[in-house]
Order: sequence, then structure tokens, then C-alpha cells
Amino acid sequence: MPATTENQGSFLGRISIRRNQVMSMDGTHDQEMEDLELFQKHVGDRFSELLSTTTEDSSGDALLSISWLRRLLDELLCIEAEFKAVVLMGRDPSQIAKPPLDKLLPEFLDRFVKSLDLCNAVALGLDAVKNLQRLAEIVVEALEVTPLGDGQVRRAKKALSALIAAMLHEDNANAKGTERNRSFGRRTNNSGSNSKDRVRALSWTMARNWSASKQIHAMMSNLTAPRGAESSGLAQPVYIMSTVLMFVMWAFVAAVPCQERNGLGTHFPLPRQLNWAQPLIGLQEKIAEEWKKKEKKGNVGLLEEMQRMEKLAQSLVEFADSFQFPPETERLDEMKRNVEDLAEICKKMDQGLEPMQQQIREVFHRIVRSRAEFLVVLDQAGKLSAPAV
Repeated sequence: MPATTENQGSFLGRISIRRNQVMSMDGTHDQEMEDLELFQKHVGDRFSELLSTTTEDSSGDALLSISWLRRLLDELLCIEAEFKAVVLMGRDPSQIAKPPLDKLLPEFLDRFVKSLDLCNAVALGLDAVKNLQRLAEIVVEALEVTPLGDGQVRRAKKALSALIAAMLHEDNANAKGTERNRSFGRRTNNSGSNSKDRVRALSWTMARNWSASKQIHAMMSNLTAPRGAESSGLAQPVYIMSTVLMFVMWAFVAAVPCQERNGLGTHFPLPRQLNWAQPLIGLQEKIAEEWKKKEKKGNVGLLEEMQRMEKLAQSLVEFADSFQFPPETERLDEMKRNVEDLAEICKKMDQGLEPMQQQIREVFHRIVRSRAEFLVVLDQAGKLSAPAV
């Protein structure tokens, strides 16, 4: 079991025990501060591990590879569970409705809603990656034939042309494809359901003018680090959770094909003076640097497997364009190495894309449930503060 998972179990258990104990107000405050500090430390440790174990090649968890992104989703789910424990578990609802949370929580819940849209956009993007995988598999199947003849090369060249065209124009293709109704929400025929139920039932299709980058920038709106006394209260974990959620959505939009991503490389503000934010800043700078390299010439996304697939496809196109039977031994050996590498990428996609979509689905439903829990607590707080009639 990973150390972070063990730490989370002990952390959640510790908060549960404390909130069920009867303590003096002074003791409660001191332990509350300790819980907040521990939560911040856990966030920093999780992203430090993601940053420190990121490799420069495909032999390990390369930045924005399928395996790395799956780890990122796991960390998001763990941080979200700890966040709810700190802010909600065993807490008097009246505490949630006090300033500054009375203003911060509605903005936070609005970010939750925006992230649901982004989850669906990412799911559509992963469908597009699967289409690229299928084209690459056709190339591998055609060029693995021995002896290699003109017919196999023509078949591979056709698939390669479609693959490269899809990679160059996937942003536009994805925009056209978003008219499909791809939803993780539960469907309902009850048109009279209230607003809480509608969040579960919305189809979350992307409109033609929907923009992933604008959605990310909208999540940044009004997001500022707590200052003064607020930095030692519940405003801090709300800010941390908002920042982590925004970073994860930003990273996924950069990695996979998503509709309209102009300006995505713009840095969002992170407080450099806070220890938990340092590894996030390091990851953000690495991803933004890669995005700027690719943005000018157009790119399907920064997913590491797609970047390698694109390079291999270009090399195989050159082979197919100049193919003559019988092929030169040296060129044939180079082609076989490229095909082996392409087959390995297809294998990683085959093993990792579907589980990643399941994780995205889990994130979607976790956000829906958490939003509903906060709304219930806010509703309870409203009733407690209402004047008796």
C-alpha cells in the first residue's frame, strides 16, 4: 500500500475521532490548526512525489503520460476526501455559513459545476485518442507483414495519412464531434425535479461555441489566496481544493484533445510563499513550457503517448513514400523498430485509456456528490440562522 494511502487513512480516522470527542474550545482550536497544517502538508507531499518521480523518457511515468495522468486523478480523489473531512466532518453547519465561507463556498461550488463540463470534454477527448489508437493499430498490422509488399505499404500509408491529419486538426474535429450526447450524469424523465437533481441529469454536451480554455479561465475568477486571519481558517482548505481541482483540469485539457484551447498556456497564479504550492508551480511551469512549444505549430495535445506516436508516424510516412520493392535492409530494420515502438504505444493506450475514462467518471460523480453534501449543509445553516416565527 502506498505511503500516501496509509497517511490518508490515519488522517481521516484522526479527524473522525476528534470531531466525536467533547473538548474545550481552546483545545478544539489548537487541534483544528494542526489538522489544517497536516492537510496542507499532505497536498504538498502528494504533488512533490508526482514531480520528483516524473521521468524524462517513456520507461517510467513521463510527464502527461497515461500512467502519470492516472496517478494525478488518484491524488485528486484522495485530496478531495481529506478536504471534505477537514471542512465538513462532524462540524456544526453554522460554522460553514460564517464569513468568509458564506462568500467563498458559493464560488467554490460554481467551480465544481464548471469542472463537470471539463470532465465531459476530457472524456470526449479520450474517445478521440482511441480513434488515433485504432488508426495506429492498422499501421502496425500492415507493416508487420513479412515479406513486406506494395499492398501492405499502401494500406499503412492510407492509415498514416488519416492519423496525421487527425492529429493536426483534432481540435476542429473534436468541436464538430461534441454534438454527441456523452454524459456521466444520471438520466431522469422528471421535468419537475429541483436544481440539485438537475445537476445529476444534465447531458453536459459541449455547444459549438464552448471553449475549454475559457472554462479554465472562468474557474480562476475570484480565486485568491486567503490573507491575514483567513489564512489560518477554513478559507485555506477551500482555496487549496479549488487550486488543485483547477490544476488537474488544466493539465488534462492540455494533454488530450479538447475543444478550443487558445491561450491555455497562460499561467494561473499560485502563491510562491506557500510550501504546498511549490511542487504545483514546478509542474505547471513544465507543462506550460511544453504547451508553448507545440501551440504555434498546432497540436492534438501533450499526452506523451500521442507525442511519440506523431514522431513515429512522420518517420513511417517517409518510409512509405520512398518504398520500393525489395526494400533496403537498413531502412527496413529502421521501419521495424519504429513499428515495434508504435505497437508498444498502442498497447499502453489499450491498457490505460479505458481505466482513465473510468477514473474521470469517478471524479465526475464524486464532484456531484460533494456539491450536494455542501448544499445540504448550507441549507441546514440557513435554517438555523433563520429567525423563529
